Amino acid sequence: MNVYKRYITIADPKQLVLSDLPFKAGQRVEVIILAEDNQKATLAEELKKLFKEIQAIHADNPLNDEEIAAEIQAYRRGE
Repeated sequence: MNVYKRYITIADPKQLVLSDLPFKAGQRVEVIILAEDNQKATLAEELKKLFKEIQAIHADNPLNDEEIAAEIQAYRRGE
């Protein structure tokens, strides 16, 4: 099976127009429409933003090895 993929933005929800397709007239094709999951993209952007914020905090107040070890021990003790 040959696969042809194209991304489009819906302008009119009542119709979908595909043009300049690489198929022959009369050739039978299967059409599957998948809507983009904007929630995943939004979550990914929020996660990237959070990472940048955390990195900025660390850049302004870097921890040394002793502080890191103390935090790990405190976590393990349930503090």
